Amino acid sequence: MKKVKILLVDDDATYLFITKKILEQQQNVEQINTFMNGLEALTYLKQHSKEENILPNILFLDLFMPIMDGWQFLNEFTEVKSNHLEKITIYICTSSISPHDVERAKNISSVSDYIIKPISKIKLIDILNQYISN
Repeated sequence: MKKVKILLVDDDATYLFITKKILEQQQNVEQINTFMNGLEALTYLKQHSKEENILPNILFLDLFMPIMDGWQFLNEFTEVKSNHLEKITIYICTSSISPHDVERAKNISSVSDYIIKPISKIKLIDILNQYISN
């Protein structure tokens, strides 16, 4: 069975805790890393950009965080040239219901979907299953 590595980037400790617990219960999840802002996540990805076995397969990204928000992260992420980073599937997971934010996200090729919080257990499992079946 294909195993999935996940990166959660969000400044909401409660969201991180609950989402991580749900993901840990799934047999196909092998690794979960969490970061409280985009800069920490980007630094981690850059440090491991050549190590495909360490990089996440799926990244859940909040838009509104201190230090480096999700938009800034996405701008920097697209500048980093690495074949391994291009394989990461990114989901924006945010409380923003702004049509402007949804449209802006649609125009970023590295973003797979825009999910409005709270994200359900069923949605998380669907995302995992979709990744595994592809």
